[in-house]
Formats: sequence, C-alpha cells, structure tokens
Amino acid sequence: MQDAALRSDPLLDILRAMRLTGGVFLEASFTAPWCVLSQVEPGDCAGFLPLPRHIIAYHYVCAGEFTVQVDGEPPIRAQRGDVVILPRNDGHRIGSDLRTAPLDVSALFEPGAGNDPTRLVYGSADSADTHFFCGFLGHNQANNPLISALPRVLHLNGGDAAVSGWIESSLRFASSRRAMAREGDGIAMSPAMLGKLAELLFVEAVRQYLQSPRAPASGWIAGLRDPMVGHALALMHGEREPRAWTAETLAREVGLSRSAFAERFTALMGNPPMRYLSQWRLQQAARRLAETTDPIARIADDAGYESEPAFHRAFKREHQTTPAGWRKKHAGTASGS
Repeated sequence: MQDAALRSDPLLDILRAMRLTGGVFLEASFTAPWCVLSQVEPGDCAGFLPLPRHIIAYHYVCAGEFTVQVDGEPPIRAQRGDVVILPRNDGHRIGSDLRTAPLDVSALFEPGAGNDPTRLVYGSADSADTHFFCGFLGHNQANNPLISALPRVLHLNGGDAAVSGWIESSLRFASSRRAMAREGDGIAMSPAMLGKLAELLFVEAVRQYLQSPRAPASGWIAGLRDPMVGHALALMHGEREPRAWTAETLAREVGLSRSAFAERFTALMGNPPMRYLSQWRLQQAARRLAETTDPIARIADDAGYESEPAFHRAFKREHQTTPAGWRKKHAGTASGS
C-alpha cells in the first residue's frame, strides 16, 4: 500500500473532487503608465455555464510586465510567461505603476475581433507595453480547505520561453474555441477542455508554492506535502459518497500502522484523523443545510452517519445548534461565503 500512496497525487485528487470549471474571458493591452482595480465579477463568467459560486482569478502575462497587489500584501512583479493567481478572488490593483490613480475602464472595452475574447485596450494596442489574458476557475465548495490554506496571491514563474509560448497559444486557442462554440462550430473546444487548461495553470502554481520556503511546516498545506498524510486527505476529500473510514482503514491505505499514521497525521494537521474527518463532513453538511432544501435525513446519510439522531448529536456538538436551527438561521446565506 505504501507504494500506491507514493504514486498517488493528492493535489490532483482533491482538485478533481472540486470539479473546477473555467476559461478565458478578457484580453488586455495597456500602454504605460497605467493602473486598474480588478476583481472577477459573475458577469465575467456569463459565457461559461453553470455560473460558479466561488471564483479563482488569474492573469497570464503574454508580453511586458505588471505589478499586482492585494491590500495588506506585498506587491508582486510579473513578467512575460508568468501567471498571477488569486485563489479567493480578492480585489487587487494591477498596473505598471500602482501609485497612479486607477483608470476608469468602463469606456475601454472592445468586442473581440473575430472569435477572440472581449478586449480591454488603453493606448494603442499595436504599441502596448503590456499584454495579458484574464481568466477564472470556478467551484461550488465553500470553505474548501485547500483554497482556505493558500496565500491570497500565487505567482507562477513562467521561466522556459517555449513553455510560456505554449501556454499563450493554448489560452488564445481556448478563447477562440469558446466564441466559435457559441456560433455552433462543430470543432469548438468543450467547456471541460477549457477548464482543464486553466486547471493546469492552477496546479503548477500550487506545486511551486508547496515546494517553496514560504509553505508552512504544519497545517493543511504541510499535510498535503507529506506523501502519507496527503494521500489520506485525498481519500477523505475525494469521495463523492462518504465511506465509513476508520483510522485503521486509512492507515492501511497509506501503508502505515494505525499508531504511526495517527501520530503523523495529528502532528501535521493538529487533530487526529477521525476528528478532522468529522469536522470536514459536518462543515459540508452545514453548507448543504444553508444552500439547499435537501432533507436532513439525506444530508445525514451523505455525511456518513448511520442515523439521523447521531447526526443531530454530532452537529449540535460542532455548531452549538441543531441542523434545523442552523438551516433556519443561515438559509440562503452560504452561497456567498
């Protein structure tokens, strides 16, 4: 089992469970000096259905360079081939000089030529200093532990010119295929393929962060970096239908004894494996109570509880209220969390 754990890819397993969708919605060209305020809005995703509740935003630099800054965070300088990703879609400043007053971009949007995405042009597009694509990844998992554990900004260094060129051509192709799909062209790129392209950028950015000195030595990111604990996390989060996991069965899956696995998991995650799994499932149950009208009995069953009374007791211990009380208080509020 240990070999299987080492061969698994917890990051990809967890991302599959998130069922990410996404694409490219804007092509921007700017002539210095410039600065804009940026944040992906639901309308930006209108051509990509279904609309996501939660958004991961990104900018890919095709030419030139720019600086990105989220309030309270240090500025990040991105150059040709780099990708800047905002895992929680924080509002941010982006520009050649962030000290200049932000532009009013409302009059700068242009329909894309042919099958290209919408364009945002400041100055002459032919002589622009900086050229970049804007895109997004969407998901519907409120309080996803991976997204919550990541920094507010990820910077993926493009490095290899051949690789960055391939990314740029792929993004351009993806955006063109999306437009052609709306016009009924039979060779259009599917939404799934478009989402996978954006997902590749996100995966590489997260991998770079996991390998960087900035990655924490404990907590969820540290657990994901550990091959055994990461594999266990992928098993817990990757199941569409919860299994009756025990510390023994998880330990067997990752190739450790029960005591060694529990010690390793607790040291990195701060909680024993079964306590962690219970908290995660109750968190997901709380989200469903707020966002859906699913019967409480079904939510209890999906959370892995053998009876509704057992679910009630566990939920009240975790949230200090009953499932029905939680639903009454939070109905319709979780989608924006």
